Amino acid sequence: MTHRSPAPALDLPLPARRDLSLALVLVRRMAMKGPDDSRAAMLALDVAGSGFRRLLVLTRCFVVELARSSRRTLTLAPCCATGMTRDEALMIDLLRNADLATYAALTDDAPCHRARSAAQALGEELSALAARIGWRGG
Repeated sequence: MTHRSPAPALDLPLPARRDLSLALVLVRRMAMKGPDDSRAAMLALDVAGSGFRRLLVLTRCFVVELARSSRRTLTLAPCCATGMTRDEALMIDLLRNADLATYAALTDDAPCHRARSAAQALGEELSALAARIGWRGG
């Protein structure tokens, strides 16, 4: 008999801003398929063009540091899901603001702040990418 965990609750809407939706897909792919996921790389290349490496490295760093520093298991939805889990919403909020309260809620107040620094750097890169492409804020 196989024990299956319940499906994550997807009661939160996807981010309205395209840069944050991109980040969500990249994080989901890397968290589930590994930091060297080829589809994540192709998505970054398609969106960011020649600047895709920076986007990929910062996303990888964010995913790895968050996984290392969190004191609890984070719940992610599949890449094609039409909603977000609470943990994903906290990740998106961390990318927007990189504040201590969000970091504490996401990691159960883990003392290592490398994930928060990575979130701040990734959030800034996403904002710069959105401005370069001409995406409007949501």
